[in-house]
Amino acid sequence: MQPCSETLSQLASALARAQAELENPEKLLTATIISPFPREESRTFRYASLASGLEIVRKCLTKHEIATVQATTIDAETGLIKLTTTLLHSSGEWIASDWPVCGVTETAAPHRMGAALTYARRYALFTLVGIAGEDDLDAPDVVADAPAAQPHAASGAKAKPANRRLNRDAVLELPQSAELRAQLVNQLASLTAGEDLLTWCKASLPLKNTLSEADARIVEAAYQAKLEEAAPSAAAAPVPAADDEAALQLALPAAPEAGIAHPKESPRKRSKAHLLFVCGQPCLVCQQTPCDAHHLKFAQPRALGRKVSDEFTVPLCRAHHQELHRQGNERAWWSNLQISPLPCAQQLWAASPVHDQTAIASAAPTTHLGSEASP
Repeated sequence: MQPCSETLSQLASALARAQAELENPEKLLTATIISPFPREESRTFRYASLASGLEIVRKCLTKHEIATVQATTIDAETGLIKLTTTLLHSSGEWIASDWPVCGVTETAAPHRMGAALTYARRYALFTLVGIAGEDDLDAPDVVADAPAAQPHAASGAKAKPANRRLNRDAVLELPQSAELRAQLVNQLASLTAGEDLLTWCKASLPLKNTLSEADARIVEAAYQAKLEEAAPSAAAAPVPAADDEAALQLALPAAPEAGIAHPKESPRKRSKAHLLFVCGQPCLVCQQTPCDAHHLKFAQPRALGRKVSDEFTVPLCRAHHQELHRQGNERAWWSNLQISPLPCAQQLWAASPVHDQTAIASAAPTTHLGSEASP
């Protein structure tokens, strides 16, 4: 779309006079952005409503013969709903601005589409007339209430820069830290070896990071002792023959690792038959077919160059699959849709034909080289 008329002299003159009178609307509302990450704190900011901004803009612009029009269109190429905000002058001159609202698929959830449209109308109008209706969050004060730098005793010593890391773990007070430490140690004492230790470690590692240094070392020592208890003892193992190198390697105990370590992860499962089965299911969001088999990235710990197991896949149509990858934050995307994908993936894996193929393969008779299997 053409962004403006061929001439803008009269509109520019009228808009300049109007902007000399325009004032920013009062920020009477407060919003809270809840972070989906446990280590990142929520943020709050103040903003002005669309109604209060419209009241100021209309009163001022109409005095200078300028009208505002906001209309929506659907872009067939990108599948997005777009908002076009236009300033019209009585002379016929105009200037417009396009703003993306949401995907066409959001029409299935009118409340989310309405919220996105209100957000877009406010930002587009305020930007076009040159006012601000929200707090500036581009450069938040990440070191508010930071203690003053301590002077160094030695002359000529260089001052260390302040730690300005945003996602800093909040360390508990000593009583709360001791209580959490006792709880984690008791949980460790009741666990068995193997998979229980891995599950506990995944769930409790963020909690351990909130302990004081002394309490964290106690939990690490308890975890290390539990790992050594699960490992085969060298004294209990039979003494291998001197020339049996393989047996000697099995008898040696595993070297201890510093801090809390994850036990070795089981191999990740791969099955083309299961992926084809998932692709034949309806989309979890819109029930459309055909679908892609999407791997749930948060189902297993990240590994360099390795996807999660094929058992953690769910069907998504191409439009929702691309929307999810554009979102970036997968947990937040599923949470906004109020869908729990992990139970769906487990149900699909349980019903997958891959189990039948495994059973058939294990029951098939062994054929010798040069012979043919009976039909």
